[in-house]
Amino acid sequence: MLALVERVMTTDWTQKAEEIAAVIAEHAARHDADDSFVSEGFAALEEAGFFIALVPEELGGGGASISEVAEALKVIGAACGSTALAASMHSHIVAVAAWRWKNQGAPTDGLLKRVVAEKLKLVSSGGSDWLQSAGTMEKVEGGFKLTARKAFASGSTVGNILNTSAVYDDPDEGPTVLHFGAPLKGEGVSIAPTWQVMGMRGTGSDDVVFDGLFIPDAAIAGKRPQGQWHMLFHIISMIAFGLIYSAYVGVAEGARKRALEMAKKRPVDPLLAQNVGEMENRLLVARLAQRRMIEIAETGTPGAETTSEAMQCRTLVGQACIDTVGKAMEVAGGAAFYRKTGLERAFRDVQAARFHPMQEKPQLDFTARVALGWDIDG
Repeated sequence: MLALVERVMTTDWTQKAEEIAAVIAEHAARHDADDSFVSEGFAALEEAGFFIALVPEELGGGGASISEVAEALKVIGAACGSTALAASMHSHIVAVAAWRWKNQGAPTDGLLKRVVAEKLKLVSSGGSDWLQSAGTMEKVEGGFKLTARKAFASGSTVGNILNTSAVYDDPDEGPTVLHFGAPLKGEGVSIAPTWQVMGMRGTGSDDVVFDGLFIPDAAIAGKRPQGQWHMLFHIISMIAFGLIYSAYVGVAEGARKRALEMAKKRPVDPLLAQNVGEMENRLLVARLAQRRMIEIAETGTPGAETTSEAMQCRTLVGQACIDTVGKAMEVAGGAAFYRKTGLERAFRDVQAARFHPMQEKPQLDFTARVALGWDIDG
């Protein structure tokens, strides 16, 4: 184990990501074409120790920083957006658990140790839950029975634990969201192959269906009133989205690189130069806002103001990445419409940046409420 830790600790994650990207790039188009999971990418990441990189050294992991992993996700995203996005889902859960253990003394060390010892891959249902959550918890002796269908569960094909929540109609406190980790294999759990989508087709984001799965009382990690902000969500907002949106910056960077390679073969043209300049400006916005998200994740204090700024950055990064890839299509010209260039796949993949919480309109409302001093739960 010590040898493994030393190997991971000395990893140059950018260099390692470049090596992985070179291997998985040739598989990206196939997974996009047949809606299959990016198995080669995940195998390469596991072999490199990526899935334990954010686990603190004291718990047997690599002790990598969020910025190191975010940079790696950008590099991987330039080659295969699906691999980067699916990997970011595991990574942000680990990062949040590590932050809570270090800064709050939360008992998340057990999960982090299991990630190392059992080579667990964690899956998030946050995209289909957020503050309202979904699914029901029925109280039974010793725990609850879970009935739910969780969409957008990236990596569910190979995942071990779904980090999720569901609603319990508490007779005293009313609708209460319970948070817990649910196994992704066994009786009462099934994966519905629903992931036939526009982009990010290789993420394996199928629906996870729970039909009366027993969740013991001891597995409940937290509870909160339904639909209301809770400190856990401020922590998630502070940390998770810098990692998730690194994948999209990577997609934009990859599209920009391919577009420039094509444009350099064409004659000098002032209109082409203007399109390239606009593409460069939009990518700089994405990079700067993503960099600020990582700064917030590594140095911020969770709360409404931090959440507001992180989510402002999330909106800016997402829109700038979408704009960058759109401009890359213009720079490349009609050839961009052909699948073989990879630009039309990047164009489809980057559209998914629109749909993670908080989407632009809810973000604008939240940011305005913080600025005005209004109730953020209003």
